[in-house]
Amino acid sequence: MIDYQAPLRDMRFVLYEVFDVAADWARWESLSELVDRETADAILEEGAKLVSKTLSPLYRTGDEQGCHWQDGKVTTPTGFKEAYQIYSEGGWTGLSGNPDFGGMGMPKALGAQFDEMSCGANLGFMLYPSLTSGAALAIDAHASEAIKSLYLPKMYSGEWAGTMCLTEPHAGTDLGIIRSKAVPADDGSYRVTGTKIFITGGEHDLSENIVHLVLAKLPDAPAGPKGISLFLVPKIQVNEDGSLSEANAVSCGSIEHKMGIKGASTCVMNFDGATGYLVGELNKGLNCMFTMMNYERLFVGIQGLGSAERSYQNALAYAKDRLQGRAATGAAQPEKEADSLMVHGDIRRILMNIKALNEGGRAFSTYVGQQLDKTKFGEDDERRKAAGLVALLTPVAKAFFTDMGLECCIAGQQVLGGHGYIAEWGQEQLVRDVRITQIYEGTNGIQSLDLLGRKIAANEGLFFRLFADEVRAFINNSENSEFVPALENALNQLEQATEQLLKQTADNPNTINAACVEYLHGFAYVAYGWMWAQMAEVAQAELQTGTNDNDFYKAKIATARYFYKRLLPRGSALLTAATSGVEELYGMSDEQF
Repeated sequence: MIDYQAPLRDMRFVLYEVFDVAADWARWESLSELVDRETADAILEEGAKLVSKTLSPLYRTGDEQGCHWQDGKVTTPTGFKEAYQIYSEGGWTGLSGNPDFGGMGMPKALGAQFDEMSCGANLGFMLYPSLTSGAALAIDAHASEAIKSLYLPKMYSGEWAGTMCLTEPHAGTDLGIIRSKAVPADDGSYRVTGTKIFITGGEHDLSENIVHLVLAKLPDAPAGPKGISLFLVPKIQVNEDGSLSEANAVSCGSIEHKMGIKGASTCVMNFDGATGYLVGELNKGLNCMFTMMNYERLFVGIQGLGSAERSYQNALAYAKDRLQGRAATGAAQPEKEADSLMVHGDIRRILMNIKALNEGGRAFSTYVGQQLDKTKFGEDDERRKAAGLVALLTPVAKAFFTDMGLECCIAGQQVLGGHGYIAEWGQEQLVRDVRITQIYEGTNGIQSLDLLGRKIAANEGLFFRLFADEVRAFINNSENSEFVPALENALNQLEQATEQLLKQTADNPNTINAACVEYLHGFAYVAYGWMWAQMAEVAQAELQTGTNDNDFYKAKIATARYFYKRLLPRGSALLTAATSGVEELYGMSDEQF
């Protein structure tokens, strides 16, 4: 496997040239004091050094050694502890954290770039600090000032790690049926009892304490999801001055033996009357968790994008170096015994597919990150609109990035042929690692249900109209005649499919379940088409100025053309399938399967 390198040129392109995020940062007073382009560039440069020199070299080590459990203790792979120390000392866990408690306060549009490069470098390692960042986000949004002051500085510094404890052996997607209990104590705390499974980083040797966010119910809580509360349960209890006290009644019963991400400990966690502290209001724990869900689900989507980028770099390097066969038009390298794989049409097709999907995804992740920033820093009207777009687009980003992540990692493996099946080249690890991203943080089927059911049908297309209006405004104002007609046709089909499904849903409640996956993918191809039209417009304008970066911008336009010719048509077929009705899907009895 080649050394991973962060695609900094393309990251700067989408940040500054396509979406002009620096202009947003300058006009938001609370953010303008923290970041400008110079600061952001320095962060990107330092992040690129960190991931290439510290994280990437441990990628295969983490897979081969995995984590080890003994007597309730977990040992991480060789080098992880030292890398975690370097990561923490750089302040990366608190990159987007609240500055009032020691975070850097950086915007999500910038954070998304670091998320991509770090996950591309070492996904298994990155799950530890990313869960800490997510837990800190929920604490910052909902916990008391006392809890925030006590816990957040240590979490941002990396001294203490964090987890999310939701899933139980019998309760995954349906959290309303969890059995974990929380009983009030006389001192205002709670005694939390229950078993949680699939807890990433539930136990490890990287930090001196682990802060668990645990969903549980009080004995008299309402049934279902409306009776869930959220509790902060530290592995080691904390004194009022921030020093560590005695061990809490929290233990790791075992770790899972998994298909991939073996460098990350996936734990069974037991809470046996452990001392916990309420976060947010009683019976509103899911609301607290949903605060961080948009950030976490975008992050999981970016895991797929980062893995796909590493697959592309690996496959491209191999294709340029590997000599096999001759070009159909005659020897391209007659001085050699064979031509490189780059002369073969199928290899070029695979590489172009990955390149077009990766760069379209990078633009889309930046756009969603920009919307998240608007919900946090923008004016009232700007916040409301951005919140609707974030709600709509987050399940698209999570599901499509990860579905395409697996597709692109498998495709990269195909370029390497037999070597792609061998561990030393790293492609088979990418395939195994990226697979989980389609499953955790809400399976992609659930994301599709969320998109079509909750984010579109439930509000009669209100959020969808926000998106469609933005694409329509670009179409009407664009001077890019090459791509606009095809984009307009794609948007028209998406709007028609959406209206048709809303009508079908009113007649048959099975419609959403039957149509949602194809619909989400069809939606995503239209969204990517919009991204590519914007990128091509910027590239064409730059070429007209006589830029010195001709190759970069010409490649953008060539890739946009490829996307529109070869990939955008997928969306049309998917939307046709989505609106085809439910009869064929429910036409057989269970016994006939």
